[in-house]
Amino acid sequence: MGQYECHVFVCTSGDTCPEQADVEGYVKTLRPGVQKAGKQVEVRVNKAGCFSQCGHGPMFVIYPDNVWYGGVKAGDVEEIFQSVREGRPVERLSMPDIPWE
Repeated sequence: MGQYECHVFVCTSGDTCPEQADVEGYVKTLRPGVQKAGKQVEVRVNKAGCFSQCGHGPMFVIYPDNVWYGGVKAGDVEEIFQSVREGRPVERLSMPDIPWE
């Protein structure tokens, strides 16, 4: 197996993301979606630790595109996956100016 074209990182263990939403559920939605779309060779969904953006979450980071999403709601997960498939960001969720702490 070669390198994945895209990694979707979901903060599942930071101080606030797990309290703000069912982030484990987001992962459990994305992984089967990748399988169903036949993209398991291209796209990898990873649980991640804190992105040092507490209070801006739940957070997703998409690499190699370096797209950061904040305030992700359950209803946004499918749109984010669709954007990964199409290679375009979801502008309304994008955090272009990350306020590093």
